[in-house]
Amino acid sequence: MSFSKSADRLREMIELAIEDHQVTRAEMDMILHIAEADGYIDPHEQRLLDLLQEMIENKEVKIIP
Repeated sequence: MSFSKSADRLREMIELAIEDHQVTRAEMDMILHIAEADGYIDPHEQRLLDLLQEMIENKEVKIIP
């Protein structure tokens, strides 16, 4: 299945946050910017964002300054 370039970039950023178990506020801003850059959050991008949000809520990924 082919995904948009923004979805690929978003996936890369989120995977990095998951591997590190942390994400900075600047990285979160970049993730949101990438997701919204084309003016549309497609279903794949939404699933990635939901996964990251769930991991933050479960404290599997920590937001750091």
